[in-house]
Amino acid sequence: MLDPESSKVELPPIPGKRYFTIGEVSELCQVKTHVLRYWEQEFPQLKPVKRRGNRRYYQRHDVLMIRQIRSLLYEQGFTIGGARQQLSGEEAKQDVNQSHQIVRQLRVELEEILHILKR
Repeated sequence: MLDPESSKVELPPIPGKRYFTIGEVSELCQVKTHVLRYWEQEFPQLKPVKRRGNRRYYQRHDVLMIRQIRSLLYEQGFTIGGARQQLSGEEAKQDVNQSHQIVRQLRVELEEILHILKR
């Protein structure tokens, strides 16, 4: 059984980059790389760009999707099938968790700008 306290960890903010390696995404989402590869097979919404040598490059929307999948599985207790169904049913709706993540990220970036301006 998952420990509810360990799964409700505050995830780090997503840097303003265009592409992320699987290692970077693993750190940003606190999910092991082999789990990310497995989720790619299970969730059709998750399609990172693959380049030379079959290297994966995730974009910001992929990172947000992974965080949403992580929340469904680890925090809300969905099964893989239940999470897949939840995501396919919510594609038209805006997800509250994703909105909170975007707002938190925006706040961090604005605070950084404010800090720079105060110098």
